[in-house]
Amino acid sequence: MSSADPVLPAGPVLPASPVLPAGTAPPALATRQLVAGYGDVPVVRGVDLAVRAGELVAVVGPNGAGKSTLLKAILGLARVMGGQVLADGEDITGRSLDHLVRRGIGYVPQVDDVFDPLKVSENLDMGGYLLGKAERAARMDEVLAIFPALRSRLGRYVGTMSGGERKMTAIARALMLSPRVLILDEPTAGLSAALTEAVLTEQVRALADHGHAVLLVEQKAQAALKLADTASVLVQGQVAMSAPAAQVLASPEMAEVFLGGQAAQANEPVPAGEPGPAGEAGQVPRTEVAEP
Repeated sequence: MSSADPVLPAGPVLPASPVLPAGTAPPALATRQLVAGYGDVPVVRGVDLAVRAGELVAVVGPNGAGKSTLLKAILGLARVMGGQVLADGEDITGRSLDHLVRRGIGYVPQVDDVFDPLKVSENLDMGGYLLGKAERAARMDEVLAIFPALRSRLGRYVGTMSGGERKMTAIARALMLSPRVLILDEPTAGLSAALTEAVLTEQVRALADHGHAVLLVEQKAQAALKLADTASVLVQGQVAMSAPAAQVLASPEMAEVFLGGQAAQANEPVPAGEPGPAGEAGQVPRTEVAEP
């Protein structure tokens, strides 16, 4: 740390981690009493999450609830004021994106997730930038086995493809480094209802079914809850409910959250250069873990 770097105040002292039953592995990704935000303003407060291998965990909530800030905190892109981010039980709070990808954590942002001027094959090559040529080719075959529809599209320029095909390419690109954890930020944004169902069913759910730990932040709550294993509902930066997804979907209280209750008026501060809840212009381009 240079002398010019700000010294952030230490977070609260956390209780000892719970002792897991013998033979139980810690979650692939977890947050523990996470507090994060921008400047001195906390946006998410006391958030506990856990995602295990083969599990799809959805984070849903009204606009401004803190979903994007939660992801940024996990990825080291927002200031963590307290609590921890854990990978396999190891503290990775505030670590760089490069460190996370080397720890087996992949990230697919909502936008800027593919290279439009390049072909599908070239996008996948870029995703495997840490691999040697032979290893990269072998890994591409493995990824195409998960998304066989891409095999016939390898020579197409991504900029000419549909929204669903582009998102499939983005996810496949993130898979090139064999991550055990996939973090997806609103993969259905801007897609029609039909494409939303296809992306969530054929792509996102398929990732968990292939053994990945998948953390999905999704604005289209009902569609996400129908496919997720468990879900957490964020309201005004705090977890209002965490339960099996089917239970959350059936909860009358959660219907109120999404149908215009007071929680829908939650106001998440937006740092300079970031889009507001409606996605206004002026967004700073995001950096993906799979980019060199």
